[in-house]
Amino acid sequence: MSGELVCSVPEKLRNTEAEKSVETIIKQSSGDHAHNVTQQTEKNLWNEIRPNHSLGSKELFHTEEEEDDEDDDDDDSGTHYLNSDERPCTHLQRAERPGNGNLPDTFQTDHLLYYERFKAYQDYMLGDCKTSEVEAFTAEYLEKIVEPCDWQAIWHTDVFDVLVEVVEVDCKELKAKVELVLPMESETRGCDLTEESMKALLEATLHKVPLLELSVVYDESGDFDQTALALEHLRFFYKHIWRKWDEEDEDDDFDYFVRCVEPRLRLYYDILEDRVPAGLVAEYHSTLALCSEKFQEFSSLRSGLDSDSESEQDNVSMVEGLRLYEQLEALKRKLRIFENPLLRYVLGYKVNSGQQSCRAKGPRLAGGRVVHLVSASATVHQLQSLITDKLMPHYSSEEFEVQFHSDPVLAVNACFEGDVVIVCPGLYSITSSISIVDSIEVEGYGLPDEVVIEKRNKGDAFVESTGANVRLSNLKFIQHDAIEGILCVRQGKLEMENCVMQCETTGVIVRSAAQLGMNMCDLYGSKGAGVEIYPGSICSLVGNGIHHCKEGILIKDFADELDAMPKITMKEEESEDTGVKSEADIDDDDDVPVIVVEEVCPAIKHGHSVSPDFAEGNDLIKQELVATSAKKHRLQKNRMKALGAMQADENLLSQEMFISIHGNQFKHNGKGSFGTFLY
Repeated sequence: MSGELVCSVPEKLRNTEAEKSVETIIKQSSGDHAHNVTQQTEKNLWNEIRPNHSLGSKELFHTEEEEDDEDDDDDDSGTHYLNSDERPCTHLQRAERPGNGNLPDTFQTDHLLYYERFKAYQDYMLGDCKTSEVEAFTAEYLEKIVEPCDWQAIWHTDVFDVLVEVVEVDCKELKAKVELVLPMESETRGCDLTEESMKALLEATLHKVPLLELSVVYDESGDFDQTALALEHLRFFYKHIWRKWDEEDEDDDFDYFVRCVEPRLRLYYDILEDRVPAGLVAEYHSTLALCSEKFQEFSSLRSGLDSDSESEQDNVSMVEGLRLYEQLEALKRKLRIFENPLLRYVLGYKVNSGQQSCRAKGPRLAGGRVVHLVSASATVHQLQSLITDKLMPHYSSEEFEVQFHSDPVLAVNACFEGDVVIVCPGLYSITSSISIVDSIEVEGYGLPDEVVIEKRNKGDAFVESTGANVRLSNLKFIQHDAIEGILCVRQGKLEMENCVMQCETTGVIVRSAAQLGMNMCDLYGSKGAGVEIYPGSICSLVGNGIHHCKEGILIKDFADELDAMPKITMKEEESEDTGVKSEADIDDDDDVPVIVVEEVCPAIKHGHSVSPDFAEGNDLIKQELVATSAKKHRLQKNRMKALGAMQADENLLSQEMFISIHGNQFKHNGKGSFGTFLY
């Protein structure tokens, strides 16, 4: 019996001169001897192919079952381009060059996702190498991936871009030997470049240029996809991950990827996606630049020292070197805090909460107050109306002067205690948070829908107040793509009136020891609570609409026996059949604290009918407040007795969390109209 055995050599194997796949036909003779010869022939054929293609041997020859398994495992790896063997064309985008230059386009590789880079560094480039092994692992990775010759690239520097052809790659030195493509195609920036001068430059560098400065020319065949991606991973690694001082790290036994690559890569993408506060980003970059500067000084000083010398100059240099070393170590520790996600969050909270850089300025040393007018542009009629309606009646005394701004953030930052910010009608887009640290007033001139402030940056809170007495009025705040709340009262007192808040995440947050007065405001769209209240805060909510939120109001640790018990005062007009006692009905020995509920809402005062849902919602709120307050009161009283106190001091135990909840409407909120208590 005779037959034919057909074996296809994939297109990826480029040691043959032909680009197309080759079919090898082996005659199969009858008899056991012929069959054994055939098997031996097949084995020899694969052995001849495999040594010249160490990268492809594992990935290019596998069964269909293995392909299915790998597809299942690596569907989301983001690195399928590294083991794509029989793709007929490129799967990378073209990066078109700006302008009308004559240089060819390159591959678009700088928009890779986090998990794509993560997978490439973990599985292909670095693995579990130590810091001292990074150079060797990187060279081995490039040897397997990068085409050794015969590909074109753009040599990119600060002053010129020129088209070259790579004739040899030195992976250990991270350089490529190149030849100038003639006729020369180039683009220059601030210099004149001729063909002769470029040839002279290449001769001076022995025709070797850094791989980091090469961008592979776009090719639709897909033959150079892996080379382009490998250079992108190399370039990104040495620009954003690697630090000059890493190789001197004393902890060389640790996995470099886990210790350094993963946290720095995560930080890069958190910054890219606006998930880190802008102030923290600026501090991180300044710390990194200062650390690089100090390392350069330390390295230069260390290289100039003579260990055998005992001269006075060398002793002085030694002392200076120790001082620089201590500074360098302190900066490196600070960078590690930035790179740690948990510590970065704590540091970001510290910066944003006013504990570090946000300090109240107080009154001006020279005295006087300023009215800050915010307007991108204004007509003469608008200016005249503003002067007539606002400035002359209220701020015409000699102590006031007027300053003009186009950005509300800049206006607030320029304020001292007692200043006033008047925002003219218009739409103001900001990227940083509005941090109010002094006792000031910020008011919109017009209706809230006419004075709109929107924020698109993710990493910062929208409005943060730490001033002793702050007032906001007639403003509309709109959040976009946020991860922080729309307003946070961290300390001090904030009064809001006639404001609109279109939330993206949490609404208003009232921290412990802070006070919030919220009157006639509209809040909606929160994916969390409309108002989130912490123990020890004082809130007054009158005539507000809190709707279309996941929760209306979330009260944190309301029944925690370790927190001070809130005294809830809500002035009741009618107490019969409400289940709530009025102040006169409460006995001194009653375990239930004073809880007074005001039933009167604006609709009742004006003689309008009240919907059953509204009345029922108020009843539920009262019942929840009464039951929870009584429970907490008993817990605290028992704790005081256990500590040996003969009689609990109600004044010490009592603490007003709500001054009033009156006339508010909680509609279309999840988890009940009002909200929940987090015990």
